[in-house]
Amino acid sequence: MNGVLGTPYVWGGTTAAGFDCSGFILYIMEKFNAGDLPRTTGSQAKAGTEVSKDDLRLGDLVFFNTFGNGVSHAGIYIGDGQFAHSSSSKGVRISKLSDSYYRDRYVTARRVVSDTSYRQMAGE
Repeated sequence: MNGVLGTPYVWGGTTAAGFDCSGFILYIMEKFNAGDLPRTTGSQAKAGTEVSKDDLRLGDLVFFNTFGNGVSHAGIYIGDGQFAHSSSSKGVRISKLSDSYYRDRYVTARRVVSDTSYRQMAGE
């Protein structure tokens, strides 16, 4: 994750030259052979299995309604109440789920990572 922090936001971007939020998720998940995910945020929000906010673990995807019309932003949960994402204003960064902006716009979380990929992400 550290290698891409600060990478600029690019609409439709899927490479280290620039990411949108769903492209960032694809890029990171491919590094851990975490399976095939859809390209768009709305489709990613339907992948895997739903998980409650209280049961989040490393690698779970978190989704937000930032435009008032359904899921429109996503990130990867990294533990300690934080998630990594590509923000349209600040690029790839780490934010807290408890920040009022994200807390108020939180929609759902999905577990898309297998136990094997989870252990790889966690360094086990």
